[in-house]
Formats: sequence, C-alpha cells, structure tokens
Amino acid sequence: MTLSINPIPILSDNYAWLLRDSDSGAMAIVDPADEAPVMAAIEAEAGSGGRLALILLTHHHADHIAAADAVRARTGARIVGAAADQHRLPRLDQAVREGDVVSLGGSRANVIETSGHTRGHISFFFAQTPALFCGDTLFSLGCGRLLEGSAQEMHDSLVRISGLPDDTLICCGHEYTQANARFALAALPHNQALAAQARQIDQQRAEGLPTVPARLGAERSTNPFLLAPSLDEFTRLRSWKDGFR
Repeated sequence: MTLSINPIPILSDNYAWLLRDSDSGAMAIVDPADEAPVMAAIEAEAGSGGRLALILLTHHHADHIAAADAVRARTGARIVGAAADQHRLPRLDQAVREGDVVSLGGSRANVIETSGHTRGHISFFFAQTPALFCGDTLFSLGCGRLLEGSAQEMHDSLVRISGLPDDTLICCGHEYTQANARFALAALPHNQALAAQARQIDQQRAEGLPTVPARLGAERSTNPFLLAPSLDEFTRLRSWKDGFR
C-alpha cells in the first residue's frame, strides 16, 4: 500500500495537495482554495481510475477552503475538518478532533491539533508514508504567523511535529521556502547545512520547481523555529521574523 502525493500550485503561492491511495484508487484533496486548477488535477488523476473521496481542511482561512464546497458539489467527496472550528468552515461531513483517524482507502491519517497560526488548526499525519499535511503551522525553514494563537500554542505544536519520524514529508500550505531561507540564514549564520540547502532552494525556484515537501529530519537541522531551545527563544525568533525584510 502506497500513498501518492502531488502538490497543486494555486493562487499566488499556495499549494493544495492531491493524495491517492494506490490499492483502492481513493483520492483526497487537502486545502482546495481554487476550483479550476484543483478540479483539473482531480479529473486528470480520475482518468486513470481514481475517485475523489475526501476534502481535508487544515484551518478556516479562505486561501485554504474557498473552493471546498464547489469541489464537493462536483465530486460528491466528503469534507473533513476540525470540530473546534466548524462554525467557520464549510459544512463538515466529518468533524474531527485530536487523536481521531481519517481513512482514505487503506491509508490512515491521524488528526493532530496544531493551534498557533489559528485556533482550531489541525494537521493530518499519514504514518505509513509518512507524510504530514500541516497547513500553515510548519513551513520549510519557517512556521506560521501567530494570527490567533499564542507563542506557547505554536511552540507546543512544533514540538509535537518535531517528534514525528525523520523521513516524514512536510506538506505545507505555501511556497515560502526561499524567503524563509533568507531569515534562517540571518538567524543561523554558521549553519553549513542551511547554507547548502539555501543554494539548492534558489536553484529549484529558478527552475520553477516546488521546494516542498521537505523532510522533517532536515528541517530539524536547519529550521530556526524547530531549533529554538526554549519558548522564550522561539518567541524572540517569531517576533524578529514578523518584521524581517
């Protein structure tokens, strides 16, 4: 059993993620905010025998959910999102909480509460792959802004994510890596692994290639927010990043 994962560039710098369980052909789309490119990707994959079963939502921001109802109307897929956030999400067919399991054919995703960017934010962790769909909580070389949650909540969420296996694919909601690398180099000027990663990122973006998914093991060596040794240091870094140009 395998889970194929494809990023779909949408809007200015977002990604939706199209997943397919190899055994069953069941598909899921994570955070669909732009109907035309999302449906084009779904229909292309469906041409080889797949069917969209699930729409997985990480949080309520429009650049993650705007096309969810339209995709459901066109495919009959079920929308899955946080029970704690359902008052500001599209109507949920499955409202989930920490520790719940979401099934996609033979693949299983554990729901992890990852508040910080927003309250009610969740992530979906497919342990067999392994892959984490984490919306705007963790980015490659960065983390989400604290728009609703506290530094404590975000720090706690990142500590939990950091405990996942090294080979976990970090499938985040935005192509922010190049800008994040500039800040990371300022915060960690002597980190040689980061310097090499930044050069690779520049090459990828020059070629129009996505920089995600990233591997969690590499992020633990180069992402300043995962390397922060304390809540106070995390808070200082997040405040610095907010004003960094």
